[in-house]
Amino acid sequence: MKFLYLNLCAVVCLLAGCGEYVPADKSPRILAMGDSMMAWHAGDDMGVSDGIEQILGEPVIDRSVVGARVLYNLPISGAMGLNISKQYAAGNWDWIVMNGGGNDLWLGCGCLKCNTKMDRMIAADGASGEIARNVTALRKTGAQVIYIGYLRSPGRGSIIEHCREEANELEARIARMAQADPGVHFVSLRTMVPHGDTTFHAGDRIHPSPKASRAIAARVADIISQ
Repeated sequence: MKFLYLNLCAVVCLLAGCGEYVPADKSPRILAMGDSMMAWHAGDDMGVSDGIEQILGEPVIDRSVVGARVLYNLPISGAMGLNISKQYAAGNWDWIVMNGGGNDLWLGCGCLKCNTKMDRMIAADGASGEIARNVTALRKTGAQVIYIGYLRSPGRGSIIEHCREEANELEARIARMAQADPGVHFVSLRTMVPHGDTTFHAGDRIHPSPKASRAIAARVADIISQ
């Protein structure tokens, strides 16, 4: 990824896992935040943010972190970017591309009896909860927000197969949030993976393959270019 201006603070930040350092001139206009769906393949320049950069021909500052959650209250973890809201860095952003919530459900409650955690992240009407609060705060900076959903299981032995209903509900709530604000755009990946097609997933059948990262990037870039 571009614009890695490495002073001492930046090195500490990168080693801690909180993504790219924002250059002093703050010239890039696109910021990416989120969890491993965004961060996967980033080290090989084949992540979602890399694809957006390549399609649009402009830099994207990627602050996403593997394992990050929406609900993460430990101060040290937050500083390392494991709290998605803490990944934000000041800049002249026109667009903020983000995702999140999957780890809260899958790792936080095993996608079983997750109603309370779901409500804490985002209410059924999409108007309140931590995701709604985070997006509202980002919108107040003047940036438009693109919130990306999750890939679905290819239906072949994935350990996230049983999370399908929870994922559908989470994204339905995020979509309602987006409908209430023309500056918020929800990108659904629900129909991206054909049943039985494993080419959109990495070997763990959870994270995106380079092919999927590029396809996700294309959907995001299409919104920005319009």
